[in-house]
Order: sequence, then C-alpha cells, then structure tokens
Amino acid sequence: MSELAELGRRIIAETDKAVVGKQELKRLLLVGMLCGGHVLIEGLAGTGKTTTARVFSKVIGGVFKRIQFTPDMLPSDVTGFNLYRTDGEMRFVEGPVFANVVLADELNRTTVRTQSALLEAMQEGQATIEGVTHLLPEPFMVIASQLPYGGPGTYPLSYVQADRFMLYSWSGLPSVDDERRIIGEIDGIEHSLIGALVGPDDIMRLRLKVADVHVAEPVVWYMKSLVDWLRKNENVREPLSSRVGIGLFKSSRAFACLEGMDYVLPDHVKYMFSHVVYHRLVLTDEAEESGVKREDLVSAALNEVPVPREPV
Repeated sequence: MSELAELGRRIIAETDKAVVGKQELKRLLLVGMLCGGHVLIEGLAGTGKTTTARVFSKVIGGVFKRIQFTPDMLPSDVTGFNLYRTDGEMRFVEGPVFANVVLADELNRTTVRTQSALLEAMQEGQATIEGVTHLLPEPFMVIASQLPYGGPGTYPLSYVQADRFMLYSWSGLPSVDDERRIIGEIDGIEHSLIGALVGPDDIMRLRLKVADVHVAEPVVWYMKSLVDWLRKNENVREPLSSRVGIGLFKSSRAFACLEGMDYVLPDHVKYMFSHVVYHRLVLTDEAEESGVKREDLVSAALNEVPVPREPV
C-alpha cells in the first residue's frame, strides 16, 4: 500500500501547481477516485470548487467533460439524444455524461428534472434513451459543485439525488497565507502545466488494490452503529439508506490506502464519517426551528457510539 500512498502524494503535489490549499478536498477527490464514488462540493462562488475539480481531472487522465448547469437545460443536454435524419436513418449523439470524469458545475442551478438525468448514470454506469441502454466508459466519476441552497436561482437537490454522492466537501474561503500566495503568484498558477499521472486502466487496477484492504468485523459493526445512531435520532426526518454504510466502508478502505495501511482503523472511519453522511441528513422542521445543525448530530454520533477496542 506504500506505493499507492506515494501515488496519492504525487497526484496531490501535481494538483498543488494550480490549486493553492484545499488539501482536504484534494484528498477526498482521491478517495472518491479510488473507491468509485461520486463527490459533491458545496461552497460560495469563487472559492475554487470548479478549478480544483478541473485540475484534479487533468491529473488522473481519461476523458474529461464539463457540464455548466443552467435553469433552461433539458435532460437530453446531459445524457444525449437520438438524431433522426430526413432519409429515415437515426444515430445516437452522446451527451457530456459519456466521459471518465464529469464535472457537473453548479448542479443546483438547474431544475430537479434535469438533475435527475444523472441518477441512472451515477448508480448504474449507463444511460437509457428512448428505451435503449448505453453503457458509460469505465472508470466513471461525477464531481459536482453546488452553491449553498437559498441563493438566487438555486434548486434543492432531492434526497435521492444527494444519496448518489458518496462524499461531500465544503469549499470555503482560503486562509490568509493561501490567499496571499494566490494573489502574489497568480501568473504562475494560471499558466502552470498539469500532466496526467495515471489513466483509466491504472485507476481500475488501483481500485482492485483498495478492495483488498482488510476491515475487521468490529470495525464493520462500528460503521453500522454510527449509521443506526443517526437513523434513530428524533431530529432526522429521512432515514439514511444502506448506501451510507456502503459508502463509509468503501471510503474508509481508500483512506486507509492513502495512509499507507492495508487495514482500516476506527480513526479512518471517524475521518470519513462526516463526509459520507452530512449531505444526506435531512432534519425535521422542529429541529431546524430549534437551531439543530447537521454537524452537531455528526459530532454527537461520534462521541456517543463506543469505539471498538480490538478493531484489527
């Protein structure tokens, strides 16, 4: 696993050429790549969401496509459509979803109907148009950015749509030192040369290595206990799906790999827990009125659920 951890450091270092800071976001993108999960990035405009995703996509190679979501987009603008010619022939025109890495930029600026065009692609790795199923290339990963809900022209992601994203990250303003670097070194940053360090075949091979990471039974029960704690909490309106536990299991293995380990520790689970559940938590009206926050529930679960003593 040391080889994989070293590759992770090289990918982050290459990304650092064009993106200052955002280390946690870069690591989460790596985790998503290694375990086949999609990543949702939320933050205010101008905080580096799109830039980080775009540069990371270049570093991991493969076919990259960007979709700028707008209120007037149709589902066919995402998945593609059948083009009928005057001679009666028909051919399928692929939409931008047919790529290894798809950047869904400002996903919540489009309608729920168009957002749902990504559902089948994200879950099944395919797109069905007029009854015909078209397979997407492998590996396939969606990196979506969204503005905080409530801003001008935003539509809320449905629970079903949010549940398709394995990981969530907040993209905030840069630190004082990072912003000074961005301003003072902007010419070099904008013209930095980014090279691909891996390709699609390499990523598929790396995912097989991640699948070999050992997860002891007490750690699996720890994951399930954390999810159950949130399911039973009176402040949570929508019960968490089984995808949460699966996502926590897979992402914890990938994170352990990046730490150079071939087994998962409870600390790996703790680190990934908030990134797996935060965007899926839907609070009751009473909880929101009383000021309960999602991060408070995540912290309470981590504090109250017992950690296994012999996790390995």
